[in-house]
Amino acid sequence: MSRCSKVVLGLSVLLTAVHLKQRQDRQAALQLPARLRDGVIRDIERQNWKKENIRLLGEQILLTEQLEAEREKMVLAKGSQET
Repeated sequence: MSRCSKVVLGLSVLLTAVHLKQRQDRQAALQLPARLRDGVIRDIERQNWKKENIRLLGEQILLTEQLEAEREKMVLAKGSQET
């Protein structure tokens, strides 16, 4: 194989590798906005989930307070009936 053939072959391999790398980079760049958008959507879902959990916790606290008040009334009523 002549020196010129080796140079042409080497350049062809090098240019093919560069081309494939550019194509891979271009595809990754196209996928990046979609991944960023998915991340934003996941963050919004997490925030909504957290707000819903806080709301449910508030409801549970109110219900617990009501239950404790009713129990206390029952204990007081039971105590006054016994005396």
